[in-house]
Parts: sequence; C-alpha cells; structure tokens
Amino acid sequence: MTLARWNPAKSVFTLKSDMDRLFDSFFGGAEGAAESFSDLSIPVDVKETSHEFIVAAEIPGIAKDDISISFENNYLRISGEKKAQKEKKEENYHQIERHYGRFSRTVPIPAGVMLDKIEAAYDHGILTVTIPKTEEAKPKQIEVKIK
Repeated sequence: MTLARWNPAKSVFTLKSDMDRLFDSFFGGAEGAAESFSDLSIPVDVKETSHEFIVAAEIPGIAKDDISISFENNYLRISGEKKAQKEKKEENYHQIERHYGRFSRTVPIPAGVMLDKIEAAYDHGILTVTIPKTEEAKPKQIEVKIK
C-alpha cells in the first residue's frame, strides 16, 4: 500500500471542477448559455397595505411592450420575453452571462380586490402593479365593550 500526501488545495480544485462540469452539463455549457435559460425567473416583492396590494417585479432590459400582465382566479401573472440582440458575424464572444428568453411569474393575491382599478407602471426596469382592495376586504376596527 502506497501512502499519498493529502493536498487540501487539490481537493478543493477537484471539487470545483466537478461542480463546474455538473452545472455545464445541466445548463448546456457556456456556448449554449443563451438557449439554455429559455425560462427565466423574475424576482418580485409583494406588499400589502390597508388599502391595496403592491407587487413590484424586477425586469431590467425589457421594453414595456414585451411585458404582459393578467389577473385570473386570484392570481396575478406577469410574463413576457427578453429578446436576444442580433449578433454580428465578426464578433467573437468569450463569455455570455446575460440570459434571454421567455419569463413568467405568478403571484397569488387574496380575494376581495377591484379588478377594474388595477394599475401598472414600468420605470427603470421595475414593474409596479397596484391592486386596490374592495371595501369589504379592507380591515375594520371594531370597538369591544367590556361589561
């Protein structure tokens, strides 16, 4: 039996290369990165006040015409597509980290909202959807009498 000296740096680099290979095989490698992320996820913040729900979605680099908003069965759905820029033949990419493709995000919203009063604004890559509550859904304060 031969003894081999343990090198912690070599173990870490081996683990890193194994993980890189795993992610490359799952996502299609660097050369197919743009096609491999065809279903993008967008981060959202959901805030509730006493009068409304406010959903803020981070969608940078997308034209407002490429964004679709729908509300059905108490679910707000934000979807669209981030289109890839045209590639020139004389350009050689060494790294591609920006992702292109369709995106969709569904957010559950409790019942008791006014569908005809929903508003949306898109500014500097942030989509803000304001969903007002109905009077019945707004919190009420009831005085409790002690006997």
